[in-house]
Amino acid sequence: MNRIAAVRNGWRYPRLRALALLCAAACATAAEAGAPQQESWPQVWLNPGIYSHHFDSGKGLRNNNIGFGGEVMLSNNHVLMAGSFINSNRARTHFAGYEWRPLHWQFYGADIGAGVVLGAFDGYPNYRNGAWFAAPLPMLSIEGRRLGANLSVIPTVKNRFDGALAVQVKLRVW
Repeated sequence: MNRIAAVRNGWRYPRLRALALLCAAACATAAEAGAPQQESWPQVWLNPGIYSHHFDSGKGLRNNNIGFGGEVMLSNNHVLMAGSFINSNRARTHFAGYEWRPLHWQFYGADIGAGVVLGAFDGYPNYRNGAWFAAPLPMLSIEGRRLGANLSVIPTVKNRFDGALAVQVKLRVW
């Protein structure tokens, strides 16, 4: 098999796609973060939804959870989030949340923050018939001056949720 065919076939594997997306987001954020960021609050970030890589890829779940969301960073430690996307079960999900980020690092000029999101979600047919519920999720945020990414692990809850690694690319607009 020649090199071009191997690359094309590699994109058929979901783990390779998820790893490539994660690496691209991290590299773009680190490269874009070169100039020192001047802190100003609040900051507004927008995102086009979530890409999820499910731990059980044999269930035919949707990975490209396209939608629209936003974050308002009140400070390095406090973030408000809201949005909507098509979830892995192909249903519309709305969400709102508060993120607390007590841990911070600098890496090649990018700001990295870790913490937890307490969110409210709807639209998951296997849990409460799609009604609203609250859930905490771990969150790692990587942010440059204008480009960033949120990474989270969604746990598997038998007969309710299928676990995944979630990646959300975001753009700072203010």
